[in-house]
Amino acid sequence: MDDHFDGPNADYDNPEIGEGVEVFAPTTYAGHFCRGEQFEGAAIVYGIGDTFLRCFDMDRHAFHRQTNMYYPFANFGDWEMANFLLQSNLSMREVDNYLSLSMTKKMPLSFWTAKELRGRIEDLPKGPCWKVRIVPTRHPTTNPVQLYWRDPLECIEALFNHPFYAGKMDYSPFRVFTAAERVMRVYSEWMSSDGAWDLQTKVPAGSTLCGVILSSDKTNITNVCGGKVAHPLLISLANIRMNVRNKGSSHAFLLTALMPIAEFIYPVTRIRSVLEARLFHACLDFVLEPLKKAAQFGRMMADPLGNETLRQLESIPCDPDDVEAYFDACAQFRLSGVSRPFWHDWLLSDPHRFLTPECLHHWHRMSWDHDVKWCKCALGSEELDFRFSLLPPITGLRQFKSGITKLKQVGGRTQRDVQRYLVVVIAGAAHPDVVAAVRALTEFCYLAQAPAITEEGCEKIAAALAEFHHYKQAIIDGGLRRGDQSGSILEHWEIPKLELLQSVVPSISQVGSVLQWSADTTEHAHIEVVKDPASRTNNKDYSSQICRHLDRIEKCRMFDTAVRLRGTAEAGSSSSAVEHDGDQSDGEVDHAVDDVDEAEAAVLNDLWAPKQSRSDFFEIAAKLLASMTLSSSPLRTFVRGSTAFHLNFRPAVHRLSVDAAVEKFAIPDLRSALGDYLALYNCLGRRIRPFGGARQSAQDIPLPFEYLQIWYKVRIQQRVYHDRASTASAYTIHAQPPNGHWKYGRYDAAILQVDEGHDWPDSGLTGHAVVEVCLIMRPRPPKGINVPWANRFLVYVRWFDVVNVEPSTHLHVLKRAVRASGSYFGDVFPLDQISSFAHVVPRFGETADKRLTYMNSFHASQSFYLNRYFDKDFFYTTNH
Repeated sequence: MDDHFDGPNADYDNPEIGEGVEVFAPTTYAGHFCRGEQFEGAAIVYGIGDTFLRCFDMDRHAFHRQTNMYYPFANFGDWEMANFLLQSNLSMREVDNYLSLSMTKKMPLSFWTAKELRGRIEDLPKGPCWKVRIVPTRHPTTNPVQLYWRDPLECIEALFNHPFYAGKMDYSPFRVFTAAERVMRVYSEWMSSDGAWDLQTKVPAGSTLCGVILSSDKTNITNVCGGKVAHPLLISLANIRMNVRNKGSSHAFLLTALMPIAEFIYPVTRIRSVLEARLFHACLDFVLEPLKKAAQFGRMMADPLGNETLRQLESIPCDPDDVEAYFDACAQFRLSGVSRPFWHDWLLSDPHRFLTPECLHHWHRMSWDHDVKWCKCALGSEELDFRFSLLPPITGLRQFKSGITKLKQVGGRTQRDVQRYLVVVIAGAAHPDVVAAVRALTEFCYLAQAPAITEEGCEKIAAALAEFHHYKQAIIDGGLRRGDQSGSILEHWEIPKLELLQSVVPSISQVGSVLQWSADTTEHAHIEVVKDPASRTNNKDYSSQICRHLDRIEKCRMFDTAVRLRGTAEAGSSSSAVEHDGDQSDGEVDHAVDDVDEAEAAVLNDLWAPKQSRSDFFEIAAKLLASMTLSSSPLRTFVRGSTAFHLNFRPAVHRLSVDAAVEKFAIPDLRSALGDYLALYNCLGRRIRPFGGARQSAQDIPLPFEYLQIWYKVRIQQRVYHDRASTASAYTIHAQPPNGHWKYGRYDAAILQVDEGHDWPDSGLTGHAVVEVCLIMRPRPPKGINVPWANRFLVYVRWFDVVNVEPSTHLHVLKRAVRASGSYFGDVFPLDQISSFAHVVPRFGETADKRLTYMNSFHASQSFYLNRYFDKDFFYTTNH
């Protein structure tokens, strides 16, 4: 069994969560109203339990905190300095040096050495305590085996009871449908899965089902000093919603154990691996014992545990202590030689459920290890790298100026970035069946990573995998599958990660969206709970020092949370008392309570929410609109439909004549296009302007203005396709004239709405056109004249005709549209008719022209692909 696992195991508890239990409400899927049903009789409230602050008040020093809330520190300033020093990167010697400064000595601190400071931290309220145990082994090891661990049930209780997760957890299973008829299921959170619903039926009525997430993977903690490795075991709660749990700043994954890494003294190398695996399972069996007892409480299952793997182990007629013979006997079942897996006595636990598919190590790694190598063999390293170097860059995404075949230490982010472009790069050069196979795996990856997946979506995922199997023989026939070491052609498909793909669709119904089980969050947590603490040690006895450091940091975080919440609560109580004394109405008192709740939420967000978040142009636009006064200048940040726009406050060119813009941007029909726009504006007003029709205005038509303000770029932002309450990353559309670097200018593509009856993203490309943005402008009317058309930003765009959808790539093939005169088909539109950024890539053919660069490839080409794989939300929108 692989030592990396990540998925929910089931415990249940009789809840004492007070007001925390939620009433299920309908949710939304991709912007559409969804009907749901909740499991009846689950998560019954039995009373008010020990809340976070109540536990704080029950501490052994609670008496002292009645007069000094910051005890064992003198006051808030004393605690603030202590908290800063303890969470900084300063060593004890550096802290001592700082505290010995004459300026510092003038401060009224209650501690003057690092040792004294750490001693005071021991008096803070404690969380789950760390313990150490010597693990006995049947076979000798080079050093004693030490296991550092803490009670996982206490860790789960700490998460379950944490105030930051209030309102961010699900307490009972539910089912969601796309419509009131309840025909099409939607799977998202773990609690929305059939697996959670089934487990709830097997626990006592009224109990709360707690899904335990365990994740374990080795990680390097030093790169120079001996290459030290740690093996952390992280734990989290599947009840916490994925959009919160999967943010590293939420601290939803706690370190519950540092698994020992032993060196066994055994002559056979492969048997040493078996002994290491057995030790790993033995340690897990010991550490997770409290969770197993929690799962067995009440003995709700009358039948024996039993599952296929355990039955296979029981059928092996061999003594497990005879390691070599037992290992050989396990081979027929494709088992690792572990005789007592850690889950053998864990009620309601089965590996076919809790070993969930995982995006980072399974799909993205497989794409890099296999898909990219097939493409490298099909095109050759030089051609593949050259085609990657020609791709038009996207601001904010990685550009592969030197290709991809020589990249070193490729991580998950780079693997994802390569996936964005792989299909368009190999199209036209590799055999169409090879392209179709690679494209099918890419679509499988994208579809399976959706945060909410319908039953129809599951069918699409299964169809994409079936399509790969249909076309995969072309990879063998082309000699593209080769061994890593020998380079010889392989004619089989024995790829474990590929075999795991068949379990994805069944897992979605059993455990919800697969995206929530990605190891991205736990890989990031390794930095926080292992690597950073290890960097502050003396490079000796890492495990004990890591545990001590985490214990101090967690105490500081929880104490800081408690005192700030307590201060907010006391301030609210004082405010309520004043209002009662003043004979305030009940409604006004309730309003004061709401203010306290908002203040507490602000405190928790300040401590636990992300410190840096992406720009939200929707929120900025709403604030600007609310505070807007009468002005002749339009807002630079505004929203139309599902798209937000942001322009720099100052234009790149403040004043440029129309004729000068014609020459600067090489748009000979700009004046006549502006004339047509003004004529249609007088007829249509602010309605959507359609595309097409002959030019009505003459080239020298007089305009009611002579000058333009010019912007070289605009940033646009969408709502997340599956969660319209969240914002996606913003993309930048450039419309920059020729300069020293970009000889032909830099012009990006966009999706333009041309039909008022079809909105983005619900309608996909229907009612929309793919265009090249050539100019972003605003007319400047003469002084003293206020006209409505002057308050709109405009764009001059050129149209792409859709030739067809290529079968092998599933991409739209585009060509530049031209008028009967042979000139490019362009026109002026309001900026807010743009719905989305679009990535348009030249079609390179069998061999890319060596004269091309990423700066001229777009200008020199006449045939293009609309790359729908550059962004997952764009892919979902165009995948109708």
